[in-house]
Amino acid sequence: MKGLDELIFDNRFACLGDVFSTHVLPEPIDNPRLVVASDAAMSLLDLDPACAQTPLFAELFSGHKLWSDTEPRAMIYSGHQFGGYTPQLGDGRGVLLGEVYNDVGEHWDLHLKGAGPTPYSRSGDGRAVLRSSIREFLASEALHALGIPSSRALCVIASDTPVWREKQERAAMLLRLAPSHVRFGHFEYFYYTRQPELQKQLVDHVLAAHFPGCATQPEPYLDMFREIVERNAELIAQWQAYGFCHGVMNTDNMSILGITFDFGPFAFLDDFDANFICNHSDHEGRYSFSNQVPVAHWNLSALAQSLTPLIEVPALQEALGLFLPLYEAAYLDIMRRRLGFTLAEEGDKVLLERLLGLMQNSGVDYNLFFRRLGEAGSLAVLRDDFVDMQGFDAWAADYQARMDRDVVDGRTERMNQVNPLYILRNYLAQKAIDAAEDGDYSEVRRLHQVLSNPFEAQPGMEGYAERPPEWGKHLEISCSS
Repeated sequence: MKGLDELIFDNRFACLGDVFSTHVLPEPIDNPRLVVASDAAMSLLDLDPACAQTPLFAELFSGHKLWSDTEPRAMIYSGHQFGGYTPQLGDGRGVLLGEVYNDVGEHWDLHLKGAGPTPYSRSGDGRAVLRSSIREFLASEALHALGIPSSRALCVIASDTPVWREKQERAAMLLRLAPSHVRFGHFEYFYYTRQPELQKQLVDHVLAAHFPGCATQPEPYLDMFREIVERNAELIAQWQAYGFCHGVMNTDNMSILGITFDFGPFAFLDDFDANFICNHSDHEGRYSFSNQVPVAHWNLSALAQSLTPLIEVPALQEALGLFLPLYEAAYLDIMRRRLGFTLAEEGDKVLLERLLGLMQNSGVDYNLFFRRLGEAGSLAVLRDDFVDMQGFDAWAADYQARMDRDVVDGRTERMNQVNPLYILRNYLAQKAIDAAEDGDYSEVRRLHQVLSNPFEAQPGMEGYAERPPEWGKHLEISCSS
């Protein structure tokens, strides 16, 4: 394990030059103090977890100090936001401090969110508030624990610096990690500004740094795009399978690596609702839960358009055509396992759709139902959750017959490995935020620890596995979060 002064930097993106990013220094926050840190994320940098308790840790991740080898940059990109193209976006409140090269040969971006104004802040203050920083920290690490690809969160630093949103709040900084912070919008920017040479330079950088296996193929650019399609199909399948709603699937929020990225008004489903909208600013429901699949496909089409100077259109169309079949196969595979099936049968999709229809009409808690399904000695104990009890009985009979044809020992243990007991529910996050805004960080840290092991029952933590209270199902989360 290393100390904070032993990190090795290899700033590959900064080496691309000023046309891709702008040098900018973080703006320090007042009286920085640690709210929460992730030991697991720190291990990606080979950092000793004890470093988080030192004064230097809070100083580095609040903009007061920098490593001598960092090259802080604000990245430039554009993107489609709610379907409309915005010509210039960029890191408006984030700074890419640099890339750390760890002992196993991985590069990890150190991206400081809430670091103050940049040339791309668009009249904003460049700050993040404590509540949004806590939410992204918890979500990043919770998704990773569920096995869903995500950017990671190293720590949250609180401060006394005032900022204004709907009311006066306190600024905070979040240090997030990813192998890359390049997004679809990077490619769109150079396409729509008609800079094909720079577009090719960016593609070559991404290819060499993040898709080295594609670089040796006869058509490396096409092979890279095809892999991006595959990764996103698998990612969205995992979102849908576990009831995760991103909330703002703009192309500038889509990672080129196919990981969950740029958390805003996200939510996990409580009661199952295919039409659930987690962002109360999304008045038309563009980014509703059920729309995440077609929107992801639309975003990939936007990326494909930006790559037309480098890849033939028919080839891009063929690669895009892989998305839905790959998504459906990945989604059904996960849901079979969540239902306890080890073998595939033709009627599994219909059986699943029948169940989701019953859950929709009865407001059944989505993730808790699957956990209880695995642990139930009799399906009869689940029927009271359904308004249409006869419909559930008919489904349960068919499900039991299906299970009888798929007899494998250890059903409960197997299902519990894929059906989480603990999910980051909005009301749990809000309770932790309320305490943190009063200066008590213990609940944030406790919730983080519970969510770090979501599949195994933890003594004394039964309250975190319960259905939310009614008020907890109706919290409004907006992009300003």
